[in-house]
Amino acid sequence: MSNVKALTPDASPQAAYGARLRRLREERGWRQDDLATRTGYSNKHISAVETGRSSSTLVFSRALDRAFGVANTEDSFEREWRTLSHGILLEGFPEYVAYEARAVEIRLFDIGVVPGLLQTPGYAQAMANGYVERGHFTQKQADEGVGFLAQRQKGLTRDRPPMLLVVMDESCIRRRVGGPEVMNAQLRSLVEFARKPNSMLQIAPFELGERRPFNLPVNLLTLPDRSMVSYTESHAQGHVDRETSSVIPVLTGYHQLQAECLSQAGSVAMIEQVRKGIS
Repeated sequence: MSNVKALTPDASPQAAYGARLRRLREERGWRQDDLATRTGYSNKHISAVETGRSSSTLVFSRALDRAFGVANTEDSFEREWRTLSHGILLEGFPEYVAYEARAVEIRLFDIGVVPGLLQTPGYAQAMANGYVERGHFTQKQADEGVGFLAQRQKGLTRDRPPMLLVVMDESCIRRRVGGPEVMNAQLRSLVEFARKPNSMLQIAPFELGERRPFNLPVNLLTLPDRSMVSYTESHAQGHVDRETSSVIPVLTGYHQLQAECLSQAGSVAMIEQVRKGIS
């Protein structure tokens, strides 16, 4: 036992997660190999999570819940993982993400930044690195945020993916993020997105001026029961709303915005034009 690394659960939330994993495993008299068999992960991966050298994931946390019999309880590892992941998110956003995972239609509007669900890994990492440079996040928090975004994006490839309608202000495609190579790949990805059967992409050109109905990002979800959820945010917090009287005006504004925007063909043409100007 002399080669067992001592844990410091107070060092960070991730360290506490790993220490709890080891404690529960040892309480059951399991070796790492035993837990590996029960979860389908390697003992090296389990060791790395226990010692804090690797972060957990949602899928791994759910595998642990099944192995330890704590799924859907207050002691579940999935619950702890979500707490860790949501620590870098605005208040209200975790609630929105839970609705997003069930949505049959997603409507997005963004200003200045390509919406997260459409960001390439390189673009997302460049944005995260910018937060680190400005001192908003640690590198670890930034990397966890990128990983969390990747998990959300997987929801777009489920068996019955949602219809995704996106309106982006022209600033989203003209603001250079991550250098020419990263930005070129991001713009190419947007063009590919527009070709998908369950997508709609439109650009709100600068010429809209005062006719653009929104000055902040807007997210609108249609759930399987056809009820709707809106999510708006500022720099300080996010707000989820399910009240019909509040959501309908936002939906109306979104329809008005779409009517003023470039068509999808016109939007793709603008994106391609911007791509040509990247050197």
